[in-house]
Amino acid sequence: MNTNKYGQPVGFPLSDWQPAPFPTRTPISGHHCNLLPLEISHCDDLLEEFSRAPDDRDWTWLGAERPGCLQEMQLWVENKINDPGLVAWAVAEINSGLAVGVVCFSNIDVVNGALEIGHVTWSPKMQRTAMGTEAIFLLLKKAFSLGYRRVAWRCDSLNLASRNAAERLGFTFEGRFRQAMTRKQRNRDTDWLSIIDIEWPIVESSLSGWLSPGNFTTSGEQKRKLKSFRSNQ
Repeated sequence: MNTNKYGQPVGFPLSDWQPAPFPTRTPISGHHCNLLPLEISHCDDLLEEFSRAPDDRDWTWLGAERPGCLQEMQLWVENKINDPGLVAWAVAEINSGLAVGVVCFSNIDVVNGALEIGHVTWSPKMQRTAMGTEAIFLLLKKAFSLGYRRVAWRCDSLNLASRNAAERLGFTFEGRFRQAMTRKQRNRDTDWLSIIDIEWPIVESSLSGWLSPGNFTTSGEQKRKLKSFRSNQ
């Protein structure tokens, strides 16, 4: 335990700590998807891909409603691009180049080296595919390479799919903020999860192993589950 001159317990020292740089909107390449700085030019693809869902259930816990026309999609995308607190990417399918999802860095705290991965909005084409896992992996890798100490994930406490997805990726549940928000005229309790820098090497190794081309058949089926890579650490 670290103590100060009064014998009081204090946090471990960070004598070399410097604020982390603000993330830039630059492309990030992967094996299964690419992350491209979100642009208005992605709206046509996103509208088409989001419209493939038979209903709006994937938008239940999101702040916005699913855009129903090109004008609404453009406004939704513009709001993310123009928000100074967000760094927004379109998730692009490797082979076709189509934009099939959106994800952002948010709540970026450069002084303390903490940020969130949020605004996760996958089209049906991304769900339960390696693209979703890799998109988050690429952002985790970028954040920790920039020197961030903490990457957070938060979700509606009733959105079990989001929490399960985060824990599968390696995020640790930290707790629940009760009545943290109102959303769509409803109460929202918020669950918080995170990965911190000392955990990242093991998480990175597990995700890298699972995402490697050799772990997938020619039809895109996984050979080993992600948890099997983590259990070997």
